[in-house]
Amino acid sequence: MFNILTLNKISPFGLERFSKDKYATGEAVANPDAVMVRSASMFDMEIPASVLAIARAGAGVNNIPVDACTEKGICVFNTPGANANAVKELVLCALLVSSRKVPEALDWCKTLKGEGEQVGKLVEKGKSAFTGQEVMGKTLGVIGLGAIGILVANTALALGMDVIGYDPYLSVNNALSIDPRVQVVGNVDEVITVSDYITLHTPLNDSTRDLVNATSIAQMKDGVRILNFARGELVNSADIIAALESEKVAAYATDFPTDAQICSKGVIAIPHLGASTPESEDNCAVMGANQLVAYLERGEIVNSVNLPLTQLPMSFTTRVCVIHKDAEGVQANIAAALAGCSINSLTSAVKKGWAYTVADITGSTDADKIAKIDGVVKVRIL
Repeated sequence: MFNILTLNKISPFGLERFSKDKYATGEAVANPDAVMVRSASMFDMEIPASVLAIARAGAGVNNIPVDACTEKGICVFNTPGANANAVKELVLCALLVSSRKVPEALDWCKTLKGEGEQVGKLVEKGKSAFTGQEVMGKTLGVIGLGAIGILVANTALALGMDVIGYDPYLSVNNALSIDPRVQVVGNVDEVITVSDYITLHTPLNDSTRDLVNATSIAQMKDGVRILNFARGELVNSADIIAALESEKVAAYATDFPTDAQICSKGVIAIPHLGASTPESEDNCAVMGANQLVAYLERGEIVNSVNLPLTQLPMSFTTRVCVIHKDAEGVQANIAAALAGCSINSLTSAVKKGWAYTVADITGSTDADKIAKIDGVVKVRIL
């Protein structure tokens, strides 16, 4: 019996993936084998020693202490692409809203309440203050061509836009998903200098923090509109506010507003609604649950942020799963510890200095002996 601890309300569609004869789920289960989480921060949580895996029902894992989990042999999963359509739709909404000064127009319209029969005349008189531009024929720059960025890029073509994209880590599968009419370039400067709209879809790390700043903004077209539905820290807050005040930037739509940005000129502040649809929550929960089932029952790893992709045969008699450092001699020592068994298959993969070795064997082995090997952090026998 496996115990799954839920830290947030998880879609029942996801929880249904855990068969009741094998799993217990809930917010108060003891000695959890795995954790499902959405937005709850796990940094201040004392993660039970029993935890083997954590599934984040979403793409970002900034609420999970990934490095600490890796050191303890905890596999951390995310669900890339499961919420991509929901975010794509909100990005397109922001694209259109930022073009036509819709938020300002809506706020102004509310001031006409009580004007009675004069409303029609006042609307016609005041609407010129809210004129905007069409997106057709404009250039959209997409920085980050992952699941969301590709959907945004491909859909923008249907709006009649020219689309240019950049991603230094573009995968083969993602490259095949991009409409050939999207111009993919090798330098981010090629995107920001020609785009009328720029949408950000990159992860947050040391190289992308403050990606949009005073220097990069200076290279952009006058009147550029910037959309940020990835991470707030990709944009330097003080620099974007200054650019909006000077009208170098016409609008900034963000799903991660700061206190300084709220009510600032040109800011369209959205309260992190990107993945807030029931369909998205269902998709993320189902994907996360499926990944936990595959890992707990068969040792397979798909969509882990800290351990390598490892696809394994469905059937096996005894399976030995070992998480260890990618250091010289460790795998050889593991094989030596299995010398008394018949090894039917041996699979090993590496990611970010960590390795995952899986052996399907006939016979029995001593898990404690393997666990004592220098560099090994977790051993499971299925």
